Amino acid sequence: MIADTHQGRTFRANVVQIFILALIISTFSEWLGPLPIDLGVGKVVLLPMIWALLIGLALGLSRKRVPQALKLSLEAQHLAAAILSSALFLFIAKLGLLVGGSLPKLAEAGWALALQEVGNLIGCILLGMPVALLLGIKREAIGATFSIGREPGLAIIGERFGMDSPEGRGVLAEYITGTLVGAIFISILAGFVTSLDIFHPLALAMGAGVGSGSMTAAAVGAIAAQQTPEMAENVATFAAAANLIATTVGTYLTLFISLPLAVHAYRMLEPILGRNRKSVSAEPAVEEADPTAVVHAPNLGLGMRICSWILVGLMVLIGNRVGFGTPMLEALPGVVLIILAVLIGDLIYQGTKRKLPAVCWISFIAMAMTFPMTPYSAEVAALTGKVSFLALITPMLTFAGLSLAKDVPAFRRLGWRIVVVSLLANAGVFLAAAMIAQFFVHTL
Repeated sequence: MIADTHQGRTFRANVVQIFILALIISTFSEWLGPLPIDLGVGKVVLLPMIWALLIGLALGLSRKRVPQALKLSLEAQHLAAAILSSALFLFIAKLGLLVGGSLPKLAEAGWALALQEVGNLIGCILLGMPVALLLGIKREAIGATFSIGREPGLAIIGERFGMDSPEGRGVLAEYITGTLVGAIFISILAGFVTSLDIFHPLALAMGAGVGSGSMTAAAVGAIAAQQTPEMAENVATFAAAANLIATTVGTYLTLFISLPLAVHAYRMLEPILGRNRKSVSAEPAVEEADPTAVVHAPNLGLGMRICSWILVGLMVLIGNRVGFGTPMLEALPGVVLIILAVLIGDLIYQGTKRKLPAVCWISFIAMAMTFPMTPYSAEVAALTGKVSFLALITPMLTFAGLSLAKDVPAFRRLGWRIVVVSLLANAGVFLAAAMIAQFFVHTL
């Protein structure tokens, strides 16, 4: 009983600490604003969301050298990761609200949206597999390059090969790389490619829908930052539609198409590219010196999820005011509607025994709220339109930054080769999907 009471107090203290730090970091990051860096042939824009992620990561890494109030325990970092998973629903809802009112335009882009998913399936293999073999990586290359390595990828490889297999270590390497630096990397890459003015913004938007909430958010932010306000909304709309496709049917296509393709590519290319290469292997990424010290992300109940949505909503209101000049009271109804869409979608997800991912239900509810034939859809679109989706991204990546330090030891053990391959796989997904979409985007 005493232990339970102590754990409860610790949990509440961690909640208070995480939200106060997140509020300060996200507000400060919005105040800093974007920093463009000219590279000659193009430019990279470091947006507030990147500042937020880096500040949170730095705080976690320096926990032994900062005052007690700023020290992030492992429990607090895992809590930040759990809050991130819940808070991402707000971003998904905002994108769904944008999609609902633009369904006629999206229908015109049918082939582009459908076929860009092919880029998600083959881009990571085309760019990542040859480099992996040239660097001496063996069967780990299959797990690291068949997808962007999010949770569905872990499940697919775990069921097919087992997580202790080389393929399992490869997908775990991809997962940890994406978790730690995926958002930063895709934001810088998307911003740089956008500045080259090679692709239409909508083609880049469809490429940004990679099936990862945080990476899609980062890419959308980088692309939209270089567009007019109207085009920025279109970028978010098309990225949301592409991300919904990748999240739903993309998982099954990964299982039945890209994984067999990765296995075939490895068998065909390894004798050619990897024959004379010194073999290297990604060591198991999860090692704990003290098994009793293992900490897992808490499972947030409905009450805690609602609290997290409300508190993140407050962060969004402040960031919307600091970064985009919209008064908080003016944006408040829009934030309430976004939270309402998330709550309804989450309740349906729980009520249907989780047969479809929560992001699907939330997307469907949000799209229905702004679908032209829905009563008061225009009013809903107007109110939620006062909430910038960029203001929603910064809090998301703030929690990501606060949660990342716990994964750094495992990240170091992976070795630079597998990290390079993982980043190339992520780049391949984005670029291949954008290239395919580019062929069709002129019709929009």
